[in-house]
Amino acid sequence: MQSLDTVSLVILLGAMLLLVGILSSLIAMRFGAPLLLVFLLLGMLAGEAGPGGIVFNDVQTAYLVGSISLALILFDGGFRTRLQTFRTVLGPSVLLATVGVVVTTALVAPVARFVLDLGWTEALLVGAVVGSTDAAAVFFLLHAHGLRLRPRVGATLEIESATNDPAAIFLTVLLVEILLLGNQSWDVIAVTIARQAILGGLIGYVAGKAIVLFLNRIGLQQGLHAPFVAVGALVVFGLAASLQASGFLAVYLAGLIVGNRPTRAHNSIGVFLDATTWLAQIVMFVLLGLLVWPERLVSSIGPALIVALALTLIARPVAVFLCLAPYRFSLRERIFVSWVGLRGAVGIFLASIPLLVGLPAAYLYFDVAFVVVLFSLLVQGWSIAVAARKLDIAFPRADPLPQRVELDLPGQMAQELVGYSVAANSPYLRRGLLPSWAKPSLVVRDERVFTPEEAESVRQGDYIYLLAPPEKAQALDRFFVDMPPPARPDPRLLGDFFVSGDVTLGALAEIYGLQVAPEHTEKPLADYFAEERRRPIKQDDTLLLGPIGLLAHRVEGGRVTTVGLRLAEPDDDVGAQSLIARLKRMARRALAALRG
Repeated sequence: MQSLDTVSLVILLGAMLLLVGILSSLIAMRFGAPLLLVFLLLGMLAGEAGPGGIVFNDVQTAYLVGSISLALILFDGGFRTRLQTFRTVLGPSVLLATVGVVVTTALVAPVARFVLDLGWTEALLVGAVVGSTDAAAVFFLLHAHGLRLRPRVGATLEIESATNDPAAIFLTVLLVEILLLGNQSWDVIAVTIARQAILGGLIGYVAGKAIVLFLNRIGLQQGLHAPFVAVGALVVFGLAASLQASGFLAVYLAGLIVGNRPTRAHNSIGVFLDATTWLAQIVMFVLLGLLVWPERLVSSIGPALIVALALTLIARPVAVFLCLAPYRFSLRERIFVSWVGLRGAVGIFLASIPLLVGLPAAYLYFDVAFVVVLFSLLVQGWSIAVAARKLDIAFPRADPLPQRVELDLPGQMAQELVGYSVAANSPYLRRGLLPSWAKPSLVVRDERVFTPEEAESVRQGDYIYLLAPPEKAQALDRFFVDMPPPARPDPRLLGDFFVSGDVTLGALAEIYGLQVAPEHTEKPLADYFAEERRRPIKQDDTLLLGPIGLLAHRVEGGRVTTVGLRLAEPDDDVGAQSLIARLKRMARRALAALRG
């Protein structure tokens, strides 16, 4: 009976620790503290050296939980990455995730060798352990400060952090094997790298296709689709790892494929993965915190801080500037990407591998990684918002998002029903403007259901339901926010977004916070194109309207009928094309004046 009581007590303490971790996220959001820091500190306080007094030194359990958590986190990251975004920043992101990790490791190694008195292989292992970044912490902190990154910078950071974990994990495991088995030839290393990458990518691609096929062909009971996908992600990870392939690369690619294909219960899968990865992170962070001995950190905190400074001020900036050199990122964008390379739980998780295999002085790697992560979160974490504002990399995001309801429609996967409450100050109520792919279907008023025709004009307090593609539903949020027009454009509405050529400049100005001359507020976009171009409009012609790029998406009879919108980056082709067009107009006017 005593053993049963012990199990019950462990369940009680574990559940209470999880509840404290979940509730602590509210405090972290309020004060802008990194969640990882909060959970790590909770684990330390609950540990043997803290007031909790829990004795935990089971590295194998911590590694198992960490592997499962990272597999789910990477799958969810792939699931939420739009393939269009992935392709846009594939080059810089992959370079940062591969070459960037190697350069970071190589530059940290000399410092680690000097201050920690290690051999070259051990010093390289220190660099590999702290080589990966954690974008989740970056976006959480920006969200807490009411900011949103420019699309290209945000996508680069997000995809880099999702794809550099496999590279850092592989490099760490390779160096651990060298320390255990002795030096290996470069031929063996090259073959191992190729096998891990190629086989992991192949398994992830095939498994992603298989999960989509099973989801859409097998009639699972309602509510089982999301658990099926989560368990499928773990199967992909375990299968790839057992075949000596990169399980983390495989699970990320599988998530990328599943997230970009029409599937049943797509929205419920996303919600379930959010909750699952949230709990997985809490458990992983708390367990890693339990492994820490504050007394032992004292002896290595000085050298570890020197390693952290070298990583932050030298290794990361050099790697970023080198990898982004072939691409048109501005200086301030490169500086920002260099500064926000936050280290996260992956570094501490990788530092548990030497502990697991019993390397000499294995706790040194763990302690150094822990100090580096704490330094990164404390110094870089609390300065992210300031850096984003000073470098003009982020947009203010002071608007509260509306409550959105999404309902899957049986029998098809191309459309879902998206519902909103119509607020008094919402852009939709003021202007009635919607993307061309969103079709109003139902209006609920005073507990009565109407068609859009029966409801006539939508009123404040109505509930409107629209048909929209699942992958685009989130873009509708901005139209139903109860707030005045924004001071600056909001990038959430840009990208794959189209409006009719009959929409006026004034309507766009109100939605996006643009400055338009009063006499032009009622001018349709089609007329604006015609006046600016002064020649027959061709498909894919582009113009600038302030910071918004206008694309002639569909042209009929020489007149634009559908216009695409996107945010023009500082070095965007749209700006160059607009400048060229203006120079041509000036040249034509000058020639006409000379002839006259």
